[in-house]
Amino acid sequence: MPDIVIHVIACAAYVGLAWHFWSTRWRHQASGGLRGWERAAILVPLLLHGWLLYDGIFAAPELRFGFAQALSVMTWLAVLAYWSESLLYNLDGMEPLVLLAAAATVTLPAFFPGLASSGAHAQATEFKLHLVLAMAAYGLFVIALVHALLMLAVERGLHSKRIGFAGNLPPLLTLEHLLFRAIGAAFILLTLTLVTGIAFSETLFGRAWRSDHKTIFAVLSWLTFGWLLVGRWRYGWRGRTAVRWTLGGFVLLVLAYVGSRFVLEVLLHRA
Repeated sequence: MPDIVIHVIACAAYVGLAWHFWSTRWRHQASGGLRGWERAAILVPLLLHGWLLYDGIFAAPELRFGFAQALSVMTWLAVLAYWSESLLYNLDGMEPLVLLAAAATVTLPAFFPGLASSGAHAQATEFKLHLVLAMAAYGLFVIALVHALLMLAVERGLHSKRIGFAGNLPPLLTLEHLLFRAIGAAFILLTLTLVTGIAFSETLFGRAWRSDHKTIFAVLSWLTFGWLLVGRWRYGWRGRTAVRWTLGGFVLLVLAYVGSRFVLEVLLHRA
């Protein structure tokens, strides 16, 4: 079966499930957490998506990891994180957002395969470790972003007294706890990503710091999320303050790799 067919099947499954959860959780406001068949159904596109990523990145004869692969990995990890988190919490209402994001990105690598990375460094274990850490951090930051957006929805619903689908979500304090837990774990992974990147750059290029757009935006994002965690611990930041810093840090993080790779691959046609 051609890969493009599997991409389409995974996309269609994500869209179908997103429609189902929109209809049941947002439109008719049913609650109670994931049913057994729903949890199993999410695994179908999730496993297909994961296999496509493995086959296209790690099992391929040459490394192709561009903006399309990065976005696809991010949303796959976000769905995986949601599925795992839903074992402990009732997260009804998150499904349409996470599943539609995955649907929008699962087919991107088929249309934008990326330019092959040249050099032996592309197959080096250290480089692949750096890549895995970076994408794991990205995935957790995506799920943190979803939590932040849902916090805004719950807060606005409470202020307007029109709760809607947000009434199915965990309380605001629980969402806030999940937000900072995701940011804390992602921050650790982002720190390890920067450390391994510096070490790898020192080995490959003879200098630990490369003043390119990717490095600058990554460091700015690390500083933003670091300051958010300090603000939470030192000043008790919460609510909209936490959401604004989360959105700002996430934008910087996306610009660090996805934005720079999009410009290089699509506009400049460079690896």
